[in-house]
Amino acid sequence: MGRWPCRLSCCRFVQRREVELTMFRAVLCLLILSPLLASVAVAETSAAEVVRYRLENWKRKHIHDTAKAEQLADVFKKLGCEVEKADHNGHIDIKYRCPQWRQITIDSSEEAARWEKWLKQNLFQTERG
Repeated sequence: MGRWPCRLSCCRFVQRREVELTMFRAVLCLLILSPLLASVAVAETSAAEVVRYRLENWKRKHIHDTAKAEQLADVFKKLGCEVEKADHNGHIDIKYRCPQWRQITIDSSEEAARWEKWLKQNLFQTERG
């Protein structure tokens, strides 16, 4: 009878040790894999897209509304284009070009498609990636 209590306590010790080792392995795996899991989660949630564009040769828009002309010139400038404005014959000429490739990063695929369409309507070359 003297041996049973010892064996039971040894068995409990071994079982407790196995549980501790299992928990340690689980925590170690989480520590090692957590950066990878986080990067995958970020990649899945951020659907950012890049739209590249350029316009090598000068293009011109004839606009009769001063506010619209200013707004369009501002957009071209913010996109990094060279812009020249001239007011004559009752309208405003906006001359613009962007000879070097530039890019914008857009939050969603739908918004990237809208920007790409707008750039193409204004005669830019575009690439999406």
